[in-house]
Amino acid sequence: MKKEQLVATFSIVGADPKTGEVGVGVQSKFLAVGAVVPWAKANVGAVATQSWANTKYGPEGLELLEKGLSPEEVIAKLVADDPGRNLRQVAVINADGEASAFTGEECFEWAGHKIGKNHSAQGNILVSEETVSAMSNSFEQSTDPLAERLIKALAAAQHAGGDSRGKQSAAVYVLQEGAGYGGYNDVKVDLRVDDHPEPIEELLRLYELHKVFGESTEEQLAIEGELFEEIKGHLVRLGMLDTVDHTGYNETVKEALKTFTLRENFDDRWTDERLIDEVVLEHLRKK
Repeated sequence: MKKEQLVATFSIVGADPKTGEVGVGVQSKFLAVGAVVPWAKANVGAVATQSWANTKYGPEGLELLEKGLSPEEVIAKLVADDPGRNLRQVAVINADGEASAFTGEECFEWAGHKIGKNHSAQGNILVSEETVSAMSNSFEQSTDPLAERLIKALAAAQHAGGDSRGKQSAAVYVLQEGAGYGGYNDVKVDLRVDDHPEPIEELLRLYELHKVFGESTEEQLAIEGELFEEIKGHLVRLGMLDTVDHTGYNETVKEALKTFTLRENFDDRWTDERLIDEVVLEHLRKK
């Protein structure tokens, strides 16, 4: 085995059977851990492979899940013929929230896992078992969207001790059918912090940005009266309208607002109706 395969980390695999979301959150003293540990497929499940990580476990595990094997059966097959299994750590969850995990007896201390409702938390080369317990407890106590629950679980784990070697990278990977950009794929959240002194804090910052630029969940405000005049003024100030001399929400004003909205990457918050998303309005005011 090559030394660079050692992925000492803590991670959590999770599922939300109500929404169909499945995913993985991970942090490690390892460069770009998001390129190695997390694997997932919508309506199937998720896999986290770490500690002398065998990356074959990801695609092979998902394939076995899709064939109908239970997470426990999947892990049994993955490790059965693997000569390095005693150094491996892997967790598998299906879309129904059933989870299983394996920690090889030669994984560096502290190493172990904890399986709970709709998740499994695991880690190796940790300060203590409390890291995994804190991760699991945080997940179970939260009702946030899956990606947020996973990131907050990582934060709780780090607060409890984390990786005994320190911090370097983190990632969150969540899939849901049709939830990708423009509805063209299933990748709902795919954020990575490859090298940072505070990777989990940076991951949370990126996630907050991701929510802003994602599909609107905010109130849509009618563009009329004083708000219409304000929007015109901002568009003129930004050079997107020649003059505020527009008495109604005509095509010129509408196209200027649309150009601003799309230019600022708020694609999923644009509507052809005479409405403006609250987030877009706040961004317009601050520009």
